[in-house]
Amino acid sequence: MKGKNASYRRLRRIAASVVFSFSCFAAAQTSASRLLGPTGPGNVIVHSKFGGQIFGFDVDQNGTEGLLSEAGGSVNAAVETFDQKTGKILKVVIRTQSQDDFLTMGVLGKSLGLVEREHVISFLHLKRTFHTLNPLDSNKFTGVWTPPLGSTHIITAVDGSISRTQGAANVVAWAADVSQNFIPWVFESNVAENKFGPIVKITDSTNFGSVVSPIAFDTKTNQAVVGGGTGAFDTNPVIGLIDLTKGTFSEFTGVGLGFINGVAVDSADGIACTTTEDDASVEFYDLKSETGFTVVLPGSGGQQFLSGWDVEFDSIHKLFVVAQPNSSTGTGSSIYVYDTKGNVKNTLNGFSFPTPMRLALNPSKRTGWVDGPVNGEIQSFKY
Repeated sequence: MKGKNASYRRLRRIAASVVFSFSCFAAAQTSASRLLGPTGPGNVIVHSKFGGQIFGFDVDQNGTEGLLSEAGGSVNAAVETFDQKTGKILKVVIRTQSQDDFLTMGVLGKSLGLVEREHVISFLHLKRTFHTLNPLDSNKFTGVWTPPLGSTHIITAVDGSISRTQGAANVVAWAADVSQNFIPWVFESNVAENKFGPIVKITDSTNFGSVVSPIAFDTKTNQAVVGGGTGAFDTNPVIGLIDLTKGTFSEFTGVGLGFINGVAVDSADGIACTTTEDDASVEFYDLKSETGFTVVLPGSGGQQFLSGWDVEFDSIHKLFVVAQPNSSTGTGSSIYVYDTKGNVKNTLNGFSFPTPMRLALNPSKRTGWVDGPVNGEIQSFKY
């Protein structure tokens, strides 16, 4: 009887230990979840000050503010800063009732905002100038950026022609050829100091001359990564590599099908992530070996209508964040979070954003912003 009682007491101690361990694990999970907070669409929505449509936005990863441009509404165009925590418009930097337009190109370097102004001289004749807010929370234009473009090339914010690698002193820019020679330029620039590296001419007009190529910056190797290809259905894209130190251009055939919609780079590990237009896939490349593989967006079945768009990289948590305008896992639009090996770590449903569109991340807070749910709004999310 004593033996049975001893065995019974041991079983109770083991059971209690298991329960205690499970409780600690559950408590740790709950605590971690509480620390991160629920993921998905946030309640903070930025409304443009004058009710116009938003043309470009970004957030400062080293500060508390964001930047946007709008057109329409009760003014023709305006540039505004906003609070990332509340969504409140903080300052109208500039407004105009003329035919001029503003386009937010991004927050670059260390808390520097960059805005393009399109001044209408005559029909189809625009003068483009670039204005800086350095730092962003000065809430005013503090200088100009004067890229060496001449009359043959233009940089357009809506096409994502400038890399948005915050924390790095330099960016890379894609300048489209408007002279009908179809030879785009790529160059490096320190926007804060208004300095520029040599221009590299992209002479493969078949794969890189017809449309503006999305561009990203590998800060470790000092090379630009651009997405190209003919865009013909059932054809592979082409990845362009521009060595900004040597001033050389090379390319290799990528994976996936169709034009590349978005590209981002993990500089520390030499990994690029892209989305393609025709097959609803996300591609991951080893830039050193110039090899890659695809993963199909969840539930999409590879349907073109369900393809992804913008891609941004969270360098703190080593995550690629991918936008899908037409959701394959819910209603409206979705955002997927991938690790660098192509595994889906999180699926965020319940958005409504258009194409083209952009994502903006603040990795230190593990938050982001995306166009929508309607014109003139930007919605927060947590990933």
